[in-house]
Amino acid sequence: MPDQQIPVRPRRRILQRTLAAITALFALGIGYLWLTFASPYGYNPPEDLPIIEDGTTHSVFVYGTLTHPWVRWLVMGRAGEGEPAWLPGFRREHLDIRPADGAVTEGEIIRVSAGELRSLDRYERLGVRYERVKLELREGETVWVYRLMDPVLQEISEELQD
Repeated sequence: MPDQQIPVRPRRRILQRTLAAITALFALGIGYLWLTFASPYGYNPPEDLPIIEDGTTHSVFVYGTLTHPWVRWLVMGRAGEGEPAWLPGFRREHLDIRPADGAVTEGEIIRVSAGELRSLDRYERLGVRYERVKLELREGETVWVYRLMDPVLQEISEELQD
């Protein structure tokens, strides 16, 4: 029995459908990234958040996804340089850091502009999911640190236990 070959037209149709599916998935991915990091939809910061004055530079201690330069690039529009840093008195626990005697959380310090800090606030859903607090690093520098807000932390802990 001779090898059966797919005629040229059905092969072309299969290739077209495959390329269309890949293009659609790519467009969905780009749309998701835009909606998450850049769009005016999906996040309305609470009104009681402190005002970030333009023209200021801020030091932020990052310990999770923001330690990856490509994530910072997606969130802020630039990767920036992260400097190694250590936060004493806290241990990393899933998506958060929790107070713990003798513990040290390893991370990085990034220096950001006021606009970039607003972008980080949006990414972390400041006032909805995370809070931004001032803490002192082992080196003595005071920096901003994002921590899960207590109600969110309780929900996530319960989900992880289930």
